[in-house]
Amino acid sequence: MLLWASLAASSLTMVNSPNCQTKCGDVEVPYPFGIHDESCAISKTIDWRFLLNCSTTTTGSPKLTYVGLEVLKINVENATMKVVKSYSYDCYDKNGNLIDSSGRGRLVLSKSFTLSDSENKLFAFGCDTLAYISASKEENRFGTGCISLCSEDVNMSAQTSCSGFGCCRTSVPKHLKSLSIRIQSTNNHTNVSSFNPCGYGFLADQNSFDISKMSLDFKPQQVKDTSIVLDWVVGNNQTCEDAKSNSSSYVCGENSDCYYSENGRGYQCRCKKGYEGNPYLKEGCQDIDECSDLNIIPHCKGCKNIPGDYECKCPLGMHGDGKNGNCKGFRFNTIAIAIGASLLLMVIVLLIFYDYKRRKREKIFKQNGGLLLKNQRVRIFTKAELVKATNNYNQSNFIGQGGFASVYKGVVILNETNSITNTSTQLIAVKKPKLEKDDQNKSIQINHQQFHEEIAIVSQVNHKNVVKLLGLCLETKIPLLVYELVPNGTLSQHIHAKGSSSSSLMLRPWKTRLRIATETALSIDYLHSLAQPPIIHRDIKSTNILLDENYTAKVSDFGASVLIPPGQTGIATTVQGTIGYLDPEYLTTSTLTSKSDVYSFGVVLVELITGEKPISNGVRRSGAKSNIIQYFVSTVRENKGEKYVRKIVDPNVVYEENHEIEIETVAELAMKCLEGFGERRPTMKEVAEELVWLNKGINKGSSRYYNNAQQNNEETNHLLIVDHGDQSSFSVMSNIDIKNKDQIVEYTTFDVSGYDGESSMSLH
Repeated sequence: MLLWASLAASSLTMVNSPNCQTKCGDVEVPYPFGIHDESCAISKTIDWRFLLNCSTTTTGSPKLTYVGLEVLKINVENATMKVVKSYSYDCYDKNGNLIDSSGRGRLVLSKSFTLSDSENKLFAFGCDTLAYISASKEENRFGTGCISLCSEDVNMSAQTSCSGFGCCRTSVPKHLKSLSIRIQSTNNHTNVSSFNPCGYGFLADQNSFDISKMSLDFKPQQVKDTSIVLDWVVGNNQTCEDAKSNSSSYVCGENSDCYYSENGRGYQCRCKKGYEGNPYLKEGCQDIDECSDLNIIPHCKGCKNIPGDYECKCPLGMHGDGKNGNCKGFRFNTIAIAIGASLLLMVIVLLIFYDYKRRKREKIFKQNGGLLLKNQRVRIFTKAELVKATNNYNQSNFIGQGGFASVYKGVVILNETNSITNTSTQLIAVKKPKLEKDDQNKSIQINHQQFHEEIAIVSQVNHKNVVKLLGLCLETKIPLLVYELVPNGTLSQHIHAKGSSSSSLMLRPWKTRLRIATETALSIDYLHSLAQPPIIHRDIKSTNILLDENYTAKVSDFGASVLIPPGQTGIATTVQGTIGYLDPEYLTTSTLTSKSDVYSFGVVLVELITGEKPISNGVRRSGAKSNIIQYFVSTVRENKGEKYVRKIVDPNVVYEENHEIEIETVAELAMKCLEGFGERRPTMKEVAEELVWLNKGINKGSSRYYNNAQQNNEETNHLLIVDHGDQSSFSVMSNIDIKNKDQIVEYTTFDVSGYDGESSMSLH
């Protein structure tokens, strides 16, 4: 208990202000005392001596003093102060001549301080010594003392108290604020000078003074100064009733009691039982949490802390406070009844639990629109079905993840019959939302919103180049989406595959890349032109283009997609997408249009042509760390009318000489998609039509659709995203003269430290 109390007290505020000095050397200085600053100590009207002095000694260590006395310790709880007081002495030679003397030891205290009559004693030390004290003239005169006599040397190290052999002691009266200590000798030590030439008289704290460390042959310089205890009060000569009658001068804080001191003739403050701290501060006394006390916990079952106290729970069937054994009521006293009640309670709890789980599943199912969605074409999966299908979302079935969800592959049974041969299965991809532990409620809200947006989009999409939604699971807080599994990974994985893997070999023919670009363009055109209302994907990138067993492209991940309201061409929204593919105009204006998807598709075209990632930390084929889009645009522009295919095309691409015109045409098409201003970009219908003609071997020429974009080509304004090379930031440049790249009118930098370069992100 004492250890716990000391730890609790150390954490409480003990000073009037954080700006007040709390220590002088090793001595703590609590309020009502202060050091130097008057605002840190109690008011002068009570006693200006509460303002102490802290000075540096010759040894360099700080020393706290009160009326010239060194202060060793201040105790607020007991209202005491321990100080150092020198001793009085006289020394004689063998002939009885006085050779050294300290004179009278005088002590004068201020009005709020008195000598503690309970802690201090008057000591006389020697074999021919009389020590007595007397009051000052200002107080009632009195005198008291004791005499110590002995005829032979005494081994003081074996003494435990001053019993008269070489040492005596006597009590100190109450109310002493000043005194004098005098020393006398009956025979001037003539008969004991050989072993006791000096006699001593002093006040000392009886609890700390150790007589066994003294010796009768000590010289004055060998005797250490002693410590004495002072009592202090606030409100000199005031009773508690007097003090409380004047609230402006009453100094006891909340949760404290007032006590009158007979010795000091004033009042003191103490924290109430169950509270700890400094009672002289307004809110200095704080409640003790007894339930954290290691000495209480074993003896108190079900401990509950209450202000100023604590309670203990009573045994089962009883009530009251178990701390005091004050429990009332009937207590089960047979094992049979207790066991029976426990079993009954367990059964009831299990029934309630299973009913709760059932009702919770039904509630979540309804909240997720289950009653409406179960009548749609999609299949409603149970939570157990998907756990079984993915082997409890085993890491071996992990496919990948985006900004808000992870994807796992699995296998489900399409039609169960009694015949094994008639049972068919299908591979699936389960999109499982991620929850942040630090803010689950917020994540659930965000993912719920994304789920409803995604289900609203994919439920109306039916295109061979868009990943098909097979079903839903509505039994989880955030519903799970079940898609067809597209087995050959992402376009990004194949473009950037290292080595000579079979997957990377499949994308080496230029015609394969052109076909994938065409299929992707057709699916995006479908979203923009045929879906009602129109859909903007908002995160077109190579990692969201999947390849099936025939390497047919399928656009996926509609978690960031937006439905455009009828009659509108754009919508103001929080910027979301993937750096490198993100439309610069959308990034700077926060207005999303279908032309934002066109820009992102243009980046995919550049990726298909060059084999380079839009954002990369390594050195590119060009030998520079610049953004591949900037490199691509400048290369195509600077080599206008010249053969430049070999400068930009992926070395892994296999193509014939007559394909160079096709590659140049796709490069020009990518350039138009990458125009800085959306109105100068073609529509996805125009892009898809151009690619379809190229797949048929017909080059329609880019001039048919893009006359407006080709005006003033030499000084066209662009917005470019520039990669800084360290993957920690990117910049948006506007009003750039392509021929003179140093002319940058606007330049904004965004911090993307920690971004993985592929996952979608939002910018606020």
